[in-house]
Amino acid sequence: MTTPADSHPDEPHRQGLAQRLNGLRAGVLGANDGIVSTAAVVVGVAGATSDVGPVLVAGLAALVGGAVSMALGEYVSVSSQRDSERALIQKERRELAEDPDAEFSELVGLYEAQGLTRDTATRVATELTASDALKAHLAVELNIDADDVVSPWTTALASAAAFTIGALLPMLTILLAPVEVRVPLTFGAVLVALAVTGYVAAWIGGARRGLSILRTVIGGALALGATYLVGSLFGVAAG
Repeated sequence: MTTPADSHPDEPHRQGLAQRLNGLRAGVLGANDGIVSTAAVVVGVAGATSDVGPVLVAGLAALVGGAVSMALGEYVSVSSQRDSERALIQKERRELAEDPDAEFSELVGLYEAQGLTRDTATRVATELTASDALKAHLAVELNIDADDVVSPWTTALASAAAFTIGALLPMLTILLAPVEVRVPLTFGAVLVALAVTGYVAAWIGGARRGLSILRTVIGGALALGATYLVGSLFGVAAG
């Protein structure tokens, strides 16, 4: 017998979807922040000095600090989401234990609100309640899957790893390129990388990819331009 997941393998029917999407979202955001923030730091320092040492130290500081900050931010944010989901699951479990008849009537009403007739809604609620009452209520009332509660560790690690990978691109480019072309090469590498992250972010959210790419690239270009200008002015003033 063919299941819905088998007939449409590209659609998100499988368990663990929330975990995967959360990890992917955190990874894309982490990579984007790693690229922009680290590039802004190293380009700004490169605008003030042609020495490699200060650029390397500033880049490493931005990488480590940014990766830790991103990981902590994701951990705190997703932990709050997880705690809220667990509290809602526990509340629904308690209500089912205390007043199952009222909960059944509520479930029927919710299915009716989705367009089912009274008889069909009652039949669906009866069958799903017999199978897994808690799962049925969580799905239709709260859009929660008790077996797919998000993990803060998954998103924290994904964010930190992606930030680090994203940060390495501008760092390696500006450190390995000849001094006379290191800034334009870094600009180019960063803008290409931002275009990729913008495309992936739009793909995840089902948004317009061209607009997402344009928005991401323009934002990154402005950040790099501003920090390079500040670094250049500081270098001139210091000189």
